[in-house]
Amino acid sequence: MWQRLLQIKAQLLAHEGFRRYGANTAWLMGEKILRMFIGLFVGIWIARYLGPEQFGLLSYAQSFVFLFTAVATLGLDSIVVRELVRDQSQRDVLLGTAFALKFAGSIVILPLLWVGVQFTSNDSYTNLLIFIIASATIFQSFNVIDFYYQSTVMSKYVAFANTITLAISSLVKIYLILSQASLLAFALVGVFDALILALGMIYFYIFKTNHSLKSWRFDRNVAKYLFSDSWPLIIGSTASAIYMNIDQIMIKEFSGNINVGYYAVAVKLSTIWTFITVTIVSSLSPHFTKVFLEDERFFNKELAKIYGVLVKISFCIALITFILADYIVEILYGNLYKESVKLVKMYVWIIILIFLSNASWLYYINKSLSKIASYRLIIGAIVNIFLNLLLIPLYSIEGAIISTIISSFISSYLINIFFDDTRNNFWLQTQALKDIFVIKSWYLSYYIRGSNDNK
Repeated sequence: MWQRLLQIKAQLLAHEGFRRYGANTAWLMGEKILRMFIGLFVGIWIARYLGPEQFGLLSYAQSFVFLFTAVATLGLDSIVVRELVRDQSQRDVLLGTAFALKFAGSIVILPLLWVGVQFTSNDSYTNLLIFIIASATIFQSFNVIDFYYQSTVMSKYVAFANTITLAISSLVKIYLILSQASLLAFALVGVFDALILALGMIYFYIFKTNHSLKSWRFDRNVAKYLFSDSWPLIIGSTASAIYMNIDQIMIKEFSGNINVGYYAVAVKLSTIWTFITVTIVSSLSPHFTKVFLEDERFFNKELAKIYGVLVKISFCIALITFILADYIVEILYGNLYKESVKLVKMYVWIIILIFLSNASWLYYINKSLSKIASYRLIIGAIVNIFLNLLLIPLYSIEGAIISTIISSFISSYLINIFFDDTRNNFWLQTQALKDIFVIKSWYLSYYIRGSNDNK
């Protein structure tokens, strides 16, 4: 066995494509892990400094803005990367057109936000926070440079830019805490972060890859083509944004800012480990695409293994978090957030559904079911809003958690049984849930031994 592993290792290290993609993935993964830990540390410090009420107000303002960010992104990310991979000679027109569309989208969300706040009970200070946070989307238009680096497998420059931004941002936030700055200052930091990241992207694009922004150009026909491909993704992204952020907005309207603060802490502590499933799914995605093209039956067997592994991992995380919730909240956030303990113990179980949902993209994408994937998000958002209207007035924050778990159960799992094309996915997920306490053979042995040993 060890001889076989050494042989595989030697073959992989000798393969130029593996070294290139492996290094690219390593840069991105390292940056994400660093961002997670530093972001968690600084975020906890900010939460302790602001206290539940002000931290809740900041979280509410951020959530309200995120509802509208799908308009600014326009669902262009994966589409532009795809087109750049297909034809690098169109780089300047693709990047120029995508930048113009994103910049226009960032301007459009401002009047949309103005309309949105008219339906809230916000005071002028809260609305000011919202518009300050929203202004950061203007600088985020330069993130189109990231599309180029993704298409050329040079994401280390993006990792550099993000790491520099993270370092500067963290130092600024720590300074604000030590100088006892106002809540408004922390909202402005978000705009500052977006500006620094944009400058970093521009620097690496011009001085490290020897390209120029002056060569970017807008093409109306390209814009029409990109938009014709992206509009279903805009709908799905909007539904996802509503689904992920509507809870905090509705809690604020029904229960006040302080409860938003308690809820935000519960969400953070419960979902911090979702990067595990994102990493596993993204790293295995090329393998599943290849297997699907070769043998669909074998694809289903492999997907069942992944579901089984992820369900067990997520269950262990949820169980440990549930048991240690009192200590985790007290040590990290202090006695001010003791009300978050019971919320963490409830909310953390949603991680099982999140892991299943993320892994199911392997099924949707390979079987060309992106429309159904969008439908489930839309249905989940509608169910979540309806249940929040019903349960938050009755049970306050706990009602929001119940609503989220039920809507996630429907959109991530149950809805699959109602479509012919996804019913098989429902049974694969069901088997994984049914066998949650069953220890079988090592599920990922296939990837260690190599595909030829299993076929």
